[in-house]
Amino acid sequence: MTVSPLQATRERGSIQGKAKGRSMKTSTLRNAISVALFAATAAATGLALADGAASATSTPNQPAVADASTAIDFDLPAGTLAAALDALGSQSGLRLDYPAELVAAKQVREVRGRMSWREALGRLLQGSGLSYRQTGGGTVVIQRTQERTIPGWRAASAASAATTSPTAPAVGNLATITVTGTRIRGGTTPSPVITIGRQRIKEEGFADLGEVIRSVPQNFSGGQNPGVAAGAAAGGPSDQNITGGSGLDLRGLGPDATLTLLNGRRMSYGGFAQAVDISGIPVDAVDRIEIVPDGASAIYGSDAVGGVANVILKRDFKGVTAGARYGGATDGGLVTHEYNATVGTAWDTGGLLVAGKKSSNDPIYSDQRDYTQSMYRPSTLWQGNDLRSGLLSLHQSIGEDAELHLDALGSRRDIQTDLSYGSVYYPYQAHTHSTLVAPGLDLWLGGDWTLTLGAAIGNEKTSYAQPTVASATGVAVANSLGAYTNKSRSYEIGAEGPLFTVPGGEARLAAGVGYRDNRFLAQSLTRHTITADGGQGSRYAYAELSLPLIGPGQGSGGADRLALTGAVRTEDGDYGTVTTPKLGIIYAPSADVSLKASWGKSFKAPTLLQRYSTQTGIYYTAATFGGTGYPADATVLWLSGGNADLRPERARTWSASLAFHPEALPGLDTELTWFDIDYGERILQPITSYDVFGNSVYADFVTYGPTGAAQATALAGVSDFFNYVGTPYDASKVVAIIDGRFVNASRQRIKGIDLSGSNRFDLGAGRLTLRGSASWLHSTQTLTAAQSPYDLAGTLFHPDRTSIRVGAVWNQGGFTASLFGNYKSGVKNTADGRKGASFLTFDSALRYDTGEGRGLLGNTAFELAVQNLLNRAPPLYAVTSLAYAPYDSTNYSAVGRYLSLSVSKHW
Repeated sequence: MTVSPLQATRERGSIQGKAKGRSMKTSTLRNAISVALFAATAAATGLALADGAASATSTPNQPAVADASTAIDFDLPAGTLAAALDALGSQSGLRLDYPAELVAAKQVREVRGRMSWREALGRLLQGSGLSYRQTGGGTVVIQRTQERTIPGWRAASAASAATTSPTAPAVGNLATITVTGTRIRGGTTPSPVITIGRQRIKEEGFADLGEVIRSVPQNFSGGQNPGVAAGAAAGGPSDQNITGGSGLDLRGLGPDATLTLLNGRRMSYGGFAQAVDISGIPVDAVDRIEIVPDGASAIYGSDAVGGVANVILKRDFKGVTAGARYGGATDGGLVTHEYNATVGTAWDTGGLLVAGKKSSNDPIYSDQRDYTQSMYRPSTLWQGNDLRSGLLSLHQSIGEDAELHLDALGSRRDIQTDLSYGSVYYPYQAHTHSTLVAPGLDLWLGGDWTLTLGAAIGNEKTSYAQPTVASATGVAVANSLGAYTNKSRSYEIGAEGPLFTVPGGEARLAAGVGYRDNRFLAQSLTRHTITADGGQGSRYAYAELSLPLIGPGQGSGGADRLALTGAVRTEDGDYGTVTTPKLGIIYAPSADVSLKASWGKSFKAPTLLQRYSTQTGIYYTAATFGGTGYPADATVLWLSGGNADLRPERARTWSASLAFHPEALPGLDTELTWFDIDYGERILQPITSYDVFGNSVYADFVTYGPTGAAQATALAGVSDFFNYVGTPYDASKVVAIIDGRFVNASRQRIKGIDLSGSNRFDLGAGRLTLRGSASWLHSTQTLTAAQSPYDLAGTLFHPDRTSIRVGAVWNQGGFTASLFGNYKSGVKNTADGRKGASFLTFDSALRYDTGEGRGLLGNTAFELAVQNLLNRAPPLYAVTSLAYAPYDSTNYSAVGRYLSLSVSKHW
């Protein structure tokens, strides 16, 4: 691996507070803050915002509730919400109180697995517009979201009337549901959402979130992932994993065009390509990961062009879980040792979760695979890795009107990779240290309005050493030391609540303002020079509106549900001002079918490497770039490096989804999605070949016959100058300046279809679940208007056109077995026009959980997982150098069959 500067819904709801009466000073504070916040947002976005918050009144205290965070084995059926609530009550011993008309016609998916009743109830109510409130005596009251914070509210049914006492302290546990892709509490996004919960993670045998995201067909496994091997950088400079982490790359638009969040907060960038490592998050602390493969800049800002992923942590976890895992590839290499522990506790007003992970794996070398025996040695196909990470998540009610949140994540990772060029090789070693601290405060304002203050502070530093070693002697003849440092800061204040009532329910508004700042530093420690140094900050404001025009069960002809959504966000940074709107519609003609569609604009700010890397000038002969008809001593000046004048990349996105979830078949759920992205002003280094003179594609980047003044201006910004001519620089002999610096030049068009589905059957004493997803992708690129579009998808080191994962899970008692097939279509080598074979693998997992028990084996789980069960080798292509792996490591894996055994116990 050659590394150089030029190559190289936070869980916003879930507010636990006391439901005791509030004084009128709360209303005064609420109104003052609301007016100031909405005025700032309206000025920035041009929206007129209405203040619909109602004043609160005092009521007597309600009795305290007992702790209810014990894990229970739930089996809640798909179908009507009423039936599922009744089942939850019988399985948990709780008394669930709700008016029948409140849940009428509402359908839910199955909820099954070991979890607290809070989590089970939260899953049932997700997207329903309902929330819950705890009262005394083990009673839980279901209520509309807009009602849940009105002091003194009583359920309509007589069964909900709890005895109150003015001397008994009240603790009302209030919860709402986070949905990634919208800031409306309990809202619904018009974009498709992929949800992978912890039960599914266990069923499919995934050991970390890197494995999870690499299994998602909409995600490209290039960019920042540990299996990316030598030669992959032909697909772009980001296809080098210099930190050892795992990053999302939705639709193959680049790791910097997918936004990654932890409990709704931005994580720190890594390396030089602004990728975000997701694999450092201990998987046992994760409740679910939600992925929105659609433009989301109107909601979240820069980077969310391909989409956004939100890792949502467990809440109110109680007890201790410890585990270990051992595994290895049957063909050699990747011997893995992993140890993890998760500790949690919950109390009436809060909870604490602490998780830690230590894992290590050996590299896979080219001489351990038959099809890479011809590569120069030593060459690494999969990096050696040593990771230590820890996470803390805290939530605590403060007084009667607020809740404090704190998420903190830290990791240290060491990797090793060898890249060989025959006579010399480069043993690359890197040490990465990253941290994230994200505090937040939720304030209850009354009238179902909530004010949220949040911040996220992230830091990442990668220090690397890359000596040059003579292959014959093993002696280091040179060394290269360097470091990449990323720092991020973000601060935000937002509010969410109802504005007015429309026929289908309440129109709700989310609005806020904030500030974000990023810093990047790249250093050559060998030469004691800085190769990139800069930062960029932006101020932003956003607003999102949800209008439920028709609600379920209202009996409107031809429509069971109709809702409109709209969002707009303005960011003002030193790269310019960008406004990104998004409009959506959600329509259900019946309870069996629903349709969603969205249109929006997204953007990505230039990376700091692209803007602030130092500029290099190289003095070449004109013949090097195809110059003919010139004197033999004619020369050119080549420029490369950063460009401080870069503009943001901009995209227009469309998506439309059709979902089928028939009431008659409550276990069946399918969704078909069409998407289209027009992505312009993409930033790249435009010159990719030596065929420059007379080439119309490069005409915009070549200045012929430059004056001496033009040359002087170009050289004035150059930090490093190299002379490959052999004679001193002579301005009179320079016939052209070739500008290879980063520039806004490229345009991509990405479109395709996603299909997902699942079905569940009760068979005897067990249950069979079938599920799968597929994605077909077509993407093209043009460098300039003079160039015809050429394919990206389906070519080497770009996403394959068709990606599928489909399989089955069998559950019976504490036993779980799964088998999944993974298909990736072949990719074309554009150098010779040959298309490689497709790649089909199978993964399997067997898991047994002993369940409750006091003995040594009580609450113990054993798991055997096998990836690539049939040991399929990746399809090959003809390489141009024996330094490169002869397969597309961004789409296919050299691991082969991998076996792992794990055990965990909960106390």
